Amino acid sequence: MAKPKKTPRPRAETPKGFRDYFGAEVTHRAGMLRKIAAVYERYGFDALESSGVETVEALGKFLPDVDRPNEGVFAWQEDADLDKPGDWLALRYDLTAPLARVYAQHRNDLPNPYRRYAMGPVWRNEKPGPGRFRQFYQCDADTVGAPSVAADAEICAMLADCLEEVGIERNDYVVRVNNRKVLNGIIESMFENQLNNAFPDGISKQGLQSGDVLRERMNALTDDVLRTLDKHDKVGDIGVAELLGNGRKDQSGAFIEGLGLPSYIIEGFLAFLNAKGATNKKTIMQLHRVVENSQVGREGVDELETIADLLAAGGYGPDRIVIDPSVVRGLGYYTGPVFEAELTFEIKDEKGRPRNFGSVAGGGRYDDLVKRFTGQAVPATGVSIGVDRLLAALHAKGRLEDTARGPVVVTVMDRDRMADYQAMVAELRQAGIRAEVYLGNPKNFGNQLKYADKRSSPVAVIEGGDEQARGVVQIKDLILGAQIAENATLEEWKDRPSQYEVPRDQLVAKVREILDLHG
Repeated sequence: MAKPKKTPRPRAETPKGFRDYFGAEVTHRAGMLRKIAAVYERYGFDALESSGVETVEALGKFLPDVDRPNEGVFAWQEDADLDKPGDWLALRYDLTAPLARVYAQHRNDLPNPYRRYAMGPVWRNEKPGPGRFRQFYQCDADTVGAPSVAADAEICAMLADCLEEVGIERNDYVVRVNNRKVLNGIIESMFENQLNNAFPDGISKQGLQSGDVLRERMNALTDDVLRTLDKHDKVGDIGVAELLGNGRKDQSGAFIEGLGLPSYIIEGFLAFLNAKGATNKKTIMQLHRVVENSQVGREGVDELETIADLLAAGGYGPDRIVIDPSVVRGLGYYTGPVFEAELTFEIKDEKGRPRNFGSVAGGGRYDDLVKRFTGQAVPATGVSIGVDRLLAALHAKGRLEDTARGPVVVTVMDRDRMADYQAMVAELRQAGIRAEVYLGNPKNFGNQLKYADKRSSPVAVIEGGDEQARGVVQIKDLILGAQIAENATLEEWKDRPSQYEVPRDQLVAKVREILDLHG
């Protein structure tokens, strides 16, 4: 008789693209979320916690450049095995699509405008890579129902305040602002020019049935143009011109096909990218010249001017927030102003080369999202802060400790006196001090101190039978002890004791004194 096969043990490993977070990482993130939430609430935004699961229909088009059904999300169908299967459901891939559903569903009960913030994990079924995970945190704030660009200006100011609140110094960041309408204005001018000129591919105006045909053709090019303009910081003016025109060879020598646009259109895009002046006012003036023949373009520049004026009135000058036409990422999604927070200090990459840290937050105006549910255009604008990116930035600047401070550990010298030790830890906790009793095997006292060390505990409390009889306790400063052991000579070690004997009723006071000493 064959032996029954043993059920294989499961592998103890995280799924690909996911990771576990421990101690200090969780503590630092929670602290950052509290600080950001405090800023959001100071600006009058209310918290919203929506479902982590949405219907695929409600989520709509998924991630950028992903059009296949259920691609890019973790999705499943309810009752898939039945004759009448249920809805397709998916884990949310951001916090904005759920907001559109919530607003459409509850709009009659919500104030207008509706100002909400949301924080939590999102999931994306994408190929993972270094620093790129399938689950990560987002921290969003949005205003729905406010058509005025004053709402966009407020988001920019709030974003700057959030960065400073979590510990990013003012000279280490800049919030850059652009407007999709300005780019639309250039494209609109392109439509008008091409109605009176030959097509890039040689098709003449006489072969054109209507302006709509040209508009469809140019709209189809828009995504390609945006992707090309987004490479400006890597390939410069010449590289962008080649990619918009006849193509270029990359560093490997491979030829990349260009978009085939004529030179005068390419010059317009380059003028747009390079319109940033020494001041916001000069940038606005140069953008006006770029789009002077387009009504929608002029409207976009006017909006940028209004945003700059509102921010300046609130004390947010170009040292923190600048009008910058080179901000292209996101223009394909947003319908108006778009903003991006960039950290400007240098870090070293994996090969030791210096580079700027880069973007940690982005957002903009998206006036078409709620319309999917209501059939009516609803103005909306918002921002999403990359919490994990911000934490990495603070770590790179040396402003986060690798380990969080652990609890005070009350050691156990006598199993039969556990009640006495519990009384000690209760006193510490009631005084607001994080503390615990050692609950492992107390037989080896050295193991208790090793445990305290592994927990990054600042203090150990020791009370054996002798101390109890004399009404005292020993308080061991573990932080100072480690510093002395690492750096001090034997004589210095003798002169700088790290263990103190105090009366039992001074336990809390002495522990607090040591904690305050180490900040």
